[in-house]
Amino acid sequence: MDDLPDPQDLLIKRLEALERRVSVLEHVSEASSETFAPDVSPPETAQAVAQLPSALAGGVFSVLGKAMIGIAGAYLLRAVAETTSFPKPLIAALAIAYAMLWLICAARTRAGTCLATITYACTSALILAPMLWELTLSFKVLTAVESAAVLGAFVSTASGLAWKRNLTSIFWIANVTAATVAFALSIATREMTPFLAALLLMALLSEYAAFRGHGQSVRPLVALVTDLAIGVQFYIYASPQNERADYPLLGTPALLVPALALFLICGTSVVLKTTIFERTISSFETLQATVAFLLLAGSVFICAPHAGASVLGAVCLFLSAVSYAAVIGIFCYVPERRNERVFGAWSAALFLAGSVLCLPTPWVAPCLAVAAIVATLLGVYLNRPLLQLHGAAYLIAAAVASGLLFYTFQALAGKLPGAPAWSVYVVTVSAVFCYTARKPCQGVTLEKKLLDCVSALLAVSAMAAFLVEGLVSLAALKVTPAAHHIAFIRTLTICATVLALVFSGSHWRRTELTRIGYTALVLIAAKLILEDLRLGHLEFTAASIFLFAITLIAVPLVRIPQRHLKAQK
Repeated sequence: MDDLPDPQDLLIKRLEALERRVSVLEHVSEASSETFAPDVSPPETAQAVAQLPSALAGGVFSVLGKAMIGIAGAYLLRAVAETTSFPKPLIAALAIAYAMLWLICAARTRAGTCLATITYACTSALILAPMLWELTLSFKVLTAVESAAVLGAFVSTASGLAWKRNLTSIFWIANVTAATVAFALSIATREMTPFLAALLLMALLSEYAAFRGHGQSVRPLVALVTDLAIGVQFYIYASPQNERADYPLLGTPALLVPALALFLICGTSVVLKTTIFERTISSFETLQATVAFLLLAGSVFICAPHAGASVLGAVCLFLSAVSYAAVIGIFCYVPERRNERVFGAWSAALFLAGSVLCLPTPWVAPCLAVAAIVATLLGVYLNRPLLQLHGAAYLIAAAVASGLLFYTFQALAGKLPGAPAWSVYVVTVSAVFCYTARKPCQGVTLEKKLLDCVSALLAVSAMAAFLVEGLVSLAALKVTPAAHHIAFIRTLTICATVLALVFSGSHWRRTELTRIGYTALVLIAAKLILEDLRLGHLEFTAASIFLFAITLIAVPLVRIPQRHLKAQK
């Protein structure tokens, strides 16, 4: 009889089981953890688990029922608004407050009830969006400025409520709703400025929230809608006046301020994140900052096409200098190279754009040539391939701006050009200087080999073109140069250049010169077929072929074997 359980203990266990079942019915998330408590016997555990689906269903039905009551209240307010019993501004204020009340309810739900938070936030959005649309367009109770202010207040309230508990769902729903409604109303009302201000406020709040680690996923959507709205405004106001008669007249400041504000928001966020807090810039931030600057540049060209170009060019040069200072002074010493690459790319692009926009046309190529020398020297001194890459980019841009590439092609393959501009000589000297500034055995990786080849190829081709021009001028003292004379002079010049390249490349351990020489041999062969044989002067064609044959024989002889170089070393 001693083995029989005590009736008092049985009663206590039964009461505890009943308490657990009631807790499961009321709080699903808490019941799921208590169901599997170690002090519950297996039969009671099975019974609690069996009650879980019904508890879940009860929780879902309860939340949905409350949400439907909220929707019914919104329809009641809509019905009251159609009557003349109450002032419509009062109804509008009640409707807005009613939507805000559901947003507060979504934020004040108990921890763990994610379903209720999302449902109540969606209820708030479903109440606000259609009612704000009708109050603005149908009933004409709210102006565009007031509607934009309501949307800004809605997002600000949601951000404040979601901040403490990091309720991403509330932040997401509020921003998606407000951004969509703002963009739609900006098109429907034909008044874009107030809603652009609301979108910029959302962009600012989302940037700050993401900066503090909250709601980062909604930031691309807000940025996309803001970019699209600013782009639509540019498209509309760039059209003739008679095609946008429904839109109000806007001055230059009203058109420039939205793009400028967006660029300042994105730029400030990127600068603070990368420099002060030493974080790595993301792909989205890189893209968004670039798009924001392009929108600003487009607005400047639309609003002030003449004077704005110089101002924009000066801004580009200033931003390029600041970016280069960050690259050299900060990002060079950080193990993570992404910030250095991104800011370096921005610096180069801004410098190229600023040079083209600010400087007079004859001075663009010389300034780019000087910039190529400076970037190459800094890259060699600091051992930064990125700066050397910028030097090569500036050198190519200078060659294009000065006409060096066109001049070289015409001298070596096309119609013989006249005397080159002085900027062609400046770029050629810059190419020689950039090439000699690099160390001979530096081309280990493919990137360094390409950098060596760029400056070497520009310098060699330019000097070959000068040599052709000079030899043709000397021949003109005796005879009038015809096409077959020029073809022979070109063959002679290129063959001599090949031998010089192969010899100097092997002697000074500049392998890129040897590669350029071998490539030139292929070009000579193509030239004989396309130019010399086509002209039909057999004696000059034979002479050209003879020069090519001598060059092929002499190339292995002038090249110094590597074992001899090692022995000399």
